[in-house]
Amino acid sequence: MATVDALSLFTGLGLSEHKARETLKNTALSTQLREAATQAQQTLGSTIDKATGTLLYGLASRLKDPRRLSFLVSYIANKKIHTETQLSAALEYVRSHPLDPIDTVDFEQECGVGIVVTPEQIEEAVEAAINRHQSQLLVERYRFNMGLLMGEARAVLKWADGKMIKHEVDMQVLHLLGPKTETDLEKKPKVTKPRPEETDWRTAKDVVENGEAAGQTVSLMEQLRGEALKFHKPGENYKTPGYVTTPHTMDLLKQHLEITGGQVRTRFPPEPNGILHIGHAKAINFNFGYAKANNGICFLRFDDTNPEKEEAKFFTAICDMVAWLGYTPYKVTYASDYFDQLYAWAVELIHRGQAYVCHQRGEELKGHNPPPSPWRDRPIEESLLLFEAMRKGKFAEGEATLRMKLVMEDGKMDPVAYRVKYTPHHRTGDTWCIYPTYDYTHCLCDSIEHITHSLCTKEFQARRSSYFWLCNALDVYCPVQWEYGRLNLHYAVVSKRKILQLVAAGAVRDWDDPRLFTLTALRRRGFPSEAINNFCARVGVTVAQTTMEPHLLEACVRDVLNDTAPRAMAVLESLQVIITNFPAAKEPEPGYKRLAWGQPVGLRHTGYVIELQHVVKGPSGSVESLEVTCRRADAGEKPKAFIHWVSQPLTCEIRLYERLFQHKNPEDPAEVPGGFLSDLNPESLQVVEAALVDCSVALAKPFDKFQFERLGYFSVDPDSRQGQLVFNRTVTLKEDPGKV
Repeated sequence: MATVDALSLFTGLGLSEHKARETLKNTALSTQLREAATQAQQTLGSTIDKATGTLLYGLASRLKDPRRLSFLVSYIANKKIHTETQLSAALEYVRSHPLDPIDTVDFEQECGVGIVVTPEQIEEAVEAAINRHQSQLLVERYRFNMGLLMGEARAVLKWADGKMIKHEVDMQVLHLLGPKTETDLEKKPKVTKPRPEETDWRTAKDVVENGEAAGQTVSLMEQLRGEALKFHKPGENYKTPGYVTTPHTMDLLKQHLEITGGQVRTRFPPEPNGILHIGHAKAINFNFGYAKANNGICFLRFDDTNPEKEEAKFFTAICDMVAWLGYTPYKVTYASDYFDQLYAWAVELIHRGQAYVCHQRGEELKGHNPPPSPWRDRPIEESLLLFEAMRKGKFAEGEATLRMKLVMEDGKMDPVAYRVKYTPHHRTGDTWCIYPTYDYTHCLCDSIEHITHSLCTKEFQARRSSYFWLCNALDVYCPVQWEYGRLNLHYAVVSKRKILQLVAAGAVRDWDDPRLFTLTALRRRGFPSEAINNFCARVGVTVAQTTMEPHLLEACVRDVLNDTAPRAMAVLESLQVIITNFPAAKEPEPGYKRLAWGQPVGLRHTGYVIELQHVVKGPSGSVESLEVTCRRADAGEKPKAFIHWVSQPLTCEIRLYERLFQHKNPEDPAEVPGGFLSDLNPESLQVVEAALVDCSVALAKPFDKFQFERLGYFSVDPDSRQGQLVFNRTVTLKEDPGKV
């Protein structure tokens, strides 16, 4: 159909010209809408009214199974489905009943076909709702939540037209309250709500603006519980939009429910080739939290399919970080646990004509449009023999791969399932010289463990088609992949490759340098795990990628440490430096409230006031010490200020940290043309080698946390030794107003 004809057809449905043109840009939508409109015209034998056109557009844009298009169009064209509520029920019905034939009697009953709701019924239902809330309505007037009235009326009259209910609510409320007054038109004042009792899970409801969490703070456990996220129930995978069914789907789901008992199952599947960072904290909280909120279980599964990059220290560090954040996996598993089964399935995939051995080199497969494989249609028996040869080590690395026959969302064709690698594996040694890829392994491991909700970040959305395709190609249980937005921070880099570059350049010491945003680094700096969980909860589980300001994380840290860190006093800079700035020959400046001639000060927590009597100077004229007299605080005039002090102090090293990078987005060439290594902040670390700290901290152990009064929150660093404590400043007491 020509573009002009299609445009005319779509505007004839009631779409604006702009909306019609936008629809034409979407090939799948425009094709489905053309078919729906053409069929409706043939049924009606006349033009399509706007109400019917709106329903047809809703059908075309939301229907995931094209087989049901003709069936549903006939109901709309014949006015058997004539409201949005009925259409939604019809779409849900066909989604949850993928197998033929459709039971039309049951369908019509579930979709309200033939049910007529009269204006009198709507009037009575609205009147009853208003009577239930009349006293509150008279007090709050037009500030009352009118949606509550419409919802209660709709609950009684499920198939009533929503617009008719709204019109009736408006009319009856106007009759009760009269026209709006100036007071009604004033903005409703904001009410500050108390912080929830459940402080370990808090979230800003689904909105992040300019790196700031926004919205109402509610319990994330509550948000994750039940149907709050609109996730499918275990065993109802087929109700998920985009889920691909086969004739075997319902039997496989039945077997799945027999094994799991309807239990929610999630997994956290890190690659053991690096240290977890703040983005992983969100993934851990989401996967473990969703299972916990719904009385389910969560696996910690290591995706150990690339022996070249995996190290034992990463396995240990990942387990430590999961435990540090407060979670215990139902079971720790490894992709390598399933190598035998994965290999058997690969052989079966070849038998089914869905995989083949290819000899294209890695460099030939790079780019957006690599050439198709000349070996795609090689005989099945030939691929079976070659795959066995790969298994026996008869090919060098890069000489052969096993590829799957499918096209992914991003257009990538025939992803690799197995490749040759001769690096010994940390668990299986030299048993294997071929290893499965992520695209092949991940969905099948999910299937083996009967995962109900495979939660992953948005960059894996392009792999969803291969996820469903592979499970269905092998006729095994197919979980549902759900994507969410990853969490990033400004003034940070978190990629493994770039952190290694920072270490190599001497910009940071290691993965746990407190200026980084790896979880080991944050723990070393003194961030409590509870604060990190609270931060992830405040950000919320959003679909869009979120890049947050570091000061929001620091605010969560202060919230926790303010309640938990014991107080102590410390002096980072000597008294002589402070007094030298105000020579004895001058009077104190207005507003100056420290110790000076004629200006006594109180000693915090002692009940004493000291007054300067004599300044002792060294040969160079610098102040070496002060002689003071003291009196009880209640024996004279109240001092203008109290100073912190230490007596019989410990000499300690204190490390003061600032941001590692100077710009918000150090990896953005537009912001930092010279690359992230050129953006290092030369003031990111200041070491005070002879700070004085109160002796009450003498027995502190690594990771113990304190508030040094007036200075900030500090944590004992693992570099500490007997008699030589080292402290890291975690955060200042208050947010620096100069930071943005």
